[in-house]
Amino acid sequence: MSTPFDPAAIVAEFVDAVSPFDPGPAAVVAVLSLRTARGEAAFRLSDHVLRAMCRALLSYRDPDDRGTCAGCGSRHLDENLHCRACGRLHGILGEVIARHARRVAADGSGPPTGDPA
Repeated sequence: MSTPFDPAAIVAEFVDAVSPFDPGPAAVVAVLSLRTARGEAAFRLSDHVLRAMCRALLSYRDPDDRGTCAGCGSRHLDENLHCRACGRLHGILGEVIARHARRVAADGSGPPTGDPA
């Protein structure tokens, strides 16, 4: 379970962290209003702070983003790089398994039979 957080407090911390480096703090170019279950807040943003926020949002990558399936194009690879949509296994292990499967299919041999003694 994830730890709950207060979005307004996080935005306020971001503004406070970026504002000291703002060459023109008095010039407000945007007002960001935020309404959550915890309440409402409004932030008056200068161009410097707004650009910093946009750069931060643009650089964000979701921790669950493991890329795109090479087989079906789905964006739903699990933590083992197994595509939940088509079943393809990605990564080094996936490549090793795929190569082995191609070799087995090409030579017509199947899994070993009999008692491993």
